Order: sequence, then structure tokens, then C-alpha cells
Amino acid sequence: MEHHLAQVNIAKMLGPIDTPVMADFVANLDRINALAESSPGFVWRLKDEGNNATSFKVYDDALIIINLSVWKTIDDLVAYVYRSDHAAIFRRREEWFEKMTRPHTTLWYVPSGVVPSPKEAVERLDHLQAHGETPYAFSFKRKFTATEALDFQANR
Repeated sequence: MEHHLAQVNIAKMLGPIDTPVMADFVANLDRINALAESSPGFVWRLKDEGNNATSFKVYDDALIIINLSVWKTIDDLVAYVYRSDHAAIFRRREEWFEKMTRPHTTLWYVPSGVVPSPKEAVERLDHLQAHGETPYAFSFKRKFTATEALDFQANR
């Protein structure tokens, strides 16, 4: 069975989404989301009727937003995040978001055709925060293969 890479990242905004501090971030959302969707290896992303995910609230804190997507490979995701026009927006993150003191990005594998839920994404992020990098939930710092993830889950 083929597997794809799911990723979640959260960020705590410096102010509500409709305030001036977030205006330039919001102004770039459609362009960056379109770039993701047209990037090699893109499979799926969480979005609402406004074509973004800023309305999804997965924490009690209304300033925390979520980004959840699926990619064919980790290399496809890395190319989008760090080697596309997304990188310029990513470098500006301190203009819009608080510096997180705990892990805020998590990667894991899903069977091809499976779409992860925000609830699962939060569970994976919580697992990374509690247990560190494992094949169940990891980051760009320590990459695992789908085979390692399947073996890990079979032995849990």
C-alpha cells in the first residue's frame, strides 16, 4: 500500500485574523495556498469555504491557527516550504506570529487516499510534544520512512 506524508503546523497569531497586524499575512493567503496546490507532490489541504483554514479552531485559544496538508513525499513538502515563494513568507513569520516554545510542526504517514482530520493532527502534535521524535510523529529534523512508521505502529 502506498503512503503519503501528512503535515500539521500551528501558529499563534499576534492578533485576531481581521486586525491590521495580520493584514499582510491574510493578503498573501490565496497566493500561497494556490502555490501549494500547484506544487509537485501536493495531494490535499484543509480548507473552509473561504479557501483557507483560518476558521478551524482546534485549541481553546482563538489565536492559534492550523495548517494541515498531505504530500506525496517529504521531498515534495521540503521543496514547497523552503525552495518556493513560500520561503519568503515563511521568513516573515515573526511579523504575524508569536515564537512557539514547543514543537509546532508534525509529520506522519497516511495511506494514500486517506485525509487526516484536525483532531488526528492535534493528537500527533501532542504525541511529538510528549514523546519527542518517533516514526509516529516527527519533524523535518529527524525524518522517518513510511516503512519505519508502519513497523513502529505495529509494535505499539
